[in-house]
Amino acid sequence: MQSIPPQPDRGFAPHAESVYSSRLPHWIDPAVAFDLLYGRSSHAVWLDAGAGATAGVSYLAAAHAGSRFVTASAGAGTVTCSRPLDATDAPRTTSAGIFDFLRADLVPPGAAWVPATGPTGDGFRLGWVGWFGYGLAAPAAHDGSGDRSRGDTPDAALLFVDRAIAFDHAARTVTLLAITGPGVTAADLDAWVLDTARTLDHRTPDTEPHDTQAPAARPDQPAASDVPREVRWRHDAVEYVRLIEACQEHIVAGDAYQLCLTNEVTVAGRFDPLEVYRRLRTGSPSHHGGMLRFGPFALLSASPEEFLSVSPAGRLRTRPIKGTRPRSADPAEDRQLQGDLLASDKERAENLMIVDLMRNDLGRVAALGSVAVTSLLQVESYPHVHQLVSTVEARLAPGLCAVDAIEACFPAGSMTGAPKASAMRILATLEGGDRGVYAGAFGYLGVDGAVDLAMVIRSIVLGPSGASIGTGGGITALSVPAEEIEETHIKARALITAILASSPAAEAADGQGLVT
Repeated sequence: MQSIPPQPDRGFAPHAESVYSSRLPHWIDPAVAFDLLYGRSSHAVWLDAGAGATAGVSYLAAAHAGSRFVTASAGAGTVTCSRPLDATDAPRTTSAGIFDFLRADLVPPGAAWVPATGPTGDGFRLGWVGWFGYGLAAPAAHDGSGDRSRGDTPDAALLFVDRAIAFDHAARTVTLLAITGPGVTAADLDAWVLDTARTLDHRTPDTEPHDTQAPAARPDQPAASDVPREVRWRHDAVEYVRLIEACQEHIVAGDAYQLCLTNEVTVAGRFDPLEVYRRLRTGSPSHHGGMLRFGPFALLSASPEEFLSVSPAGRLRTRPIKGTRPRSADPAEDRQLQGDLLASDKERAENLMIVDLMRNDLGRVAALGSVAVTSLLQVESYPHVHQLVSTVEARLAPGLCAVDAIEACFPAGSMTGAPKASAMRILATLEGGDRGVYAGAFGYLGVDGAVDLAMVIRSIVLGPSGASIGTGGGITALSVPAEEIEETHIKARALITAILASSPAAEAADGQGLVT
């Protein structure tokens, strides 16, 4: 194993720690590595560049006895800190918002964030990994209809990762990363490096995962049920048409220009997060996928949309997606669908409205004159859909940090509509239930100031009572209800398939046909 000297973090000046890195001699696929190292871990994260990726970096990590874990409740206005693998540690709950907590943790009071001016490490240089649920910013007032309960799913949940494994898919390298500094002994670090290297060395260098096969059952996970799974939609087709028409009435009245109306799919039962995620990533590879497993809850995502990235030097970028067409197995028809998306007045207008909204959001924290649209109305193709994507970039204003940028842009305009505040109020009265984690964001906030957050779309949330999926689309005055309903089904289909495939009795079921 080749050791690389510790390299100092740059960006958040108050953090004096260094990041130690050690490159392993052989490549191993992250799917294999996760199963070997963290298959039984109660708190583990996998930021995934995708099955079969040839570019990007995947990151794996899990909690150890000293790891910090934080959750937030928007309704209670509290943050709870714990060390979940330390049996002697009692959780501590304080009145705070999650963004205030992270700001104080990454940039302590009296200190200032200093943008990096020299070379910095690429990607995740360790820090917080987790999710921010839509509920953090959702309006408090509802009309009282529908089921508002989200169980105990935290509105935000983040694990502080001070040790991780980075898989560079282009270079085919595997690198161990660890924060050093006060409280970190050389013996502990050496033990972790050696144990990790030995475990991964049990597989040959070219070992690849068999993603099409379900992983072996693990004693600590519930067995797949023989009871057929029932797929339930919060709103059936008739009700969803009514909601679309209500959105259009608000648009005609001038209350909004666009509304991102969503529906929810639920499947009762208990599921093995790793088994479901393996099936999801095989059928829907994505450059911003991931699995976050935090105790009884897990987020499994094949997200194609970058919510916000921030470089250690303070460069901001968001890549909103608005506009969707299904893929076709016939190449000629597929090209026609792609062209139809690019030519659609309705889809282009949707995308442009959200670009304008995100320009405004970034402008609240950007240096004067730095906001720019660097890519407009580009078609990106994924296994199941074509998407219309634009890119907006800016430079962070002096005196602000990455957490300020997240808070200013959250939740993403592509999941609300425009204007954002009005759209969120309208949607809260129509959707008949909270979105929970769906429509929020997940990813990392590094101690060097780097941020990479993806949208929580094309995602599954698992909890003690079952699985939930959010799906939706932007409604405009030109929307055709039947097409909007079909779009929600297209977006949810691969997710439903991944869930049902983990249950032997339901493998042949058609999730799209079960609308109740």
